[in-house]
Amino acid sequence: MPNLTRRSALAGIAAAAALPVTPLRALPVGAPAPEWDIAEWINSPPVRLQDMRGQVVVIDFFQLWCPACKSFSIPTTLQWEKDFAQDIAEDRMKIVSIHTVFEGHEHQNIRRLRKFVQEKGFGHPVGNDRHDIDDHLPNTMILYGTRGTPEVAIIDKEGRIAYQRIGFFDVEEKTQMIRDLMAA
Repeated sequence: MPNLTRRSALAGIAAAAALPVTPLRALPVGAPAPEWDIAEWINSPPVRLQDMRGQVVVIDFFQLWCPACKSFSIPTTLQWEKDFAQDIAEDRMKIVSIHTVFEGHEHQNIRRLRKFVQEKGFGHPVGNDRHDIDDHLPNTMILYGTRGTPEVAIIDKEGRIAYQRIGFFDVEEKTQMIRDLMAA
């Protein structure tokens, strides 16, 4: 058996994070972004995508036990929350995180999610994706065709998909994309 080094373990995690875990396909750029289907909002009153028309919306699809979510997408959205605080306050941009559990349902429960959101200090809305009884994939995950976590979608001011990707991405490039979409 080969000796597992820290470097090879991290490379394996990164590779796994970039591979789709569902048969779904992301919505194409330019497609209308569907309304999400949230069972419970953790730290805010309910928010609807249709009420955010005219704003750029960043959606982070995550799971509690996703290593790349904890090391990449969640810190990125929390940093964007700070970097774009004025734009968020002036209703030019919104960030929404959606807990899309497609595995480990007993472990990734609502109690743990509430604790995690409080400990991390999320200032933007966090919703728990709704599950139909007979489907292990949550509804918003299906609507957006997300293929795993982390997956980020950026919605333009007209409510269309401007970007959607599973795994890692160039943060500076997407930060500029958000600025450009707000300026359009």
